[in-house]
Amino acid sequence: MKKLLLATTAAGLVAAGAASAEDVKLGIILGFTGPIESLTPAMAAGAELAMVEVTESGKFMDGGKVEPVRADSTCVDAGAATAAAERLITSDGVKGIMGADCSGVTGAVLANVAVPNGIVMISPSATSPALSDAEDNGLFFRTAPSDARQGQVLAEVLKEKGIMSVAVTYTNNDYGKGLADSFTAAFEAVGGTVTGTTAHEDGKADYSAEVGALASAGGDALVVAGYVDQGGPGVIRAALDSGAFDTFVLPDGMIGSALEETFGDEIDGSIGTVPGTESEGAGIMMKLIEEAGIENGDGPYVGESYDAAALIMLAMQAAGSTDASAYKEKIMEVANAPGEQIFPGELGKALEILAGGGDIDYVGATAVELIGSGEAAGGYRELEVKGGELTTVKYR
Repeated sequence: MKKLLLATTAAGLVAAGAASAEDVKLGIILGFTGPIESLTPAMAAGAELAMVEVTESGKFMDGGKVEPVRADSTCVDAGAATAAAERLITSDGVKGIMGADCSGVTGAVLANVAVPNGIVMISPSATSPALSDAEDNGLFFRTAPSDARQGQVLAEVLKEKGIMSVAVTYTNNDYGKGLADSFTAAFEAVGGTVTGTTAHEDGKADYSAEVGALASAGGDALVVAGYVDQGGPGVIRAALDSGAFDTFVLPDGMIGSALEETFGDEIDGSIGTVPGTESEGAGIMMKLIEEAGIENGDGPYVGESYDAAALIMLAMQAAGSTDASAYKEKIMEVANAPGEQIFPGELGKALEILAGGGDIDYVGATAVELIGSGEAAGGYRELEVKGGELTTVKYR
């Protein structure tokens, strides 16, 4: 299969063409190191796929080109993420940011960098409910739904499976705490019982104390609101080794190929949720990913990353400007009806419609519909571990 070297290709296209005022750099700030580092390469590649598509169409801003610039959020270090985002703006001159990823660093970048500098951010994966009410001057959007919704979905799944008593552990940050609170409220509302709740710190060698406390409280399953490349697997290992729990409930931060590689069929019967749809756009996106040779392209938030980057560029086209103060007003317009529906691989078509003064309804890879202050209404994919593999049960 032909490999598409996305970042290199996009940069090369910019270098090859004559520079003009219509050329633009877009930042991609994700946790290339840290607790979700196995997920972010494919997410970045998804965003870069959209940028290459737009550049190669020749229809962006009268033939302008788009260059991606990557930066490391670390996912967990707010200071490092803030410094990285500042460099994107001051040194690299980006006109918009696809990211950040984890909720805590996203809030820090928004407050300390994006708002003071007037830069649009669209996160593909920051899901904390607190971000819905963040002071953002109309600059922040997200293509992933809030964990207020994920908590409800998890509660519904467990009720349907007859699991009505669970213990909960969460990574001790904005994402983990927000999701744990959302899930607990939703689960209790459907008649479930949370026997005990304990935070865990990432990076520890041993989680037997946390698991021991939860085991003493009891429960039919353990909800692990953590990260697949950090403390979450350590918690699961401690629970398995001690016999405390053998069924796990795994929200989006725990979903990834690393989970299958680490545990295989040891956690068969465990349940997971991750944003996703079975829309027409999702199928088209998977074909584009396969053609591009993106490794782990079926992982979480790849489609959301493509959509986030696409929305920035389409809003620029609609505004006729790369100035965030102008194009931020167009993001909700291009994302929602009315207008001609646009799917992955059709960004050139969308650019042409917008250049002619027409309207589009960007459906994208994830059936984009932005609500409220600019976040995805959101569908979810229900998963179950069967034969050591994450298997889709249905979409919700």
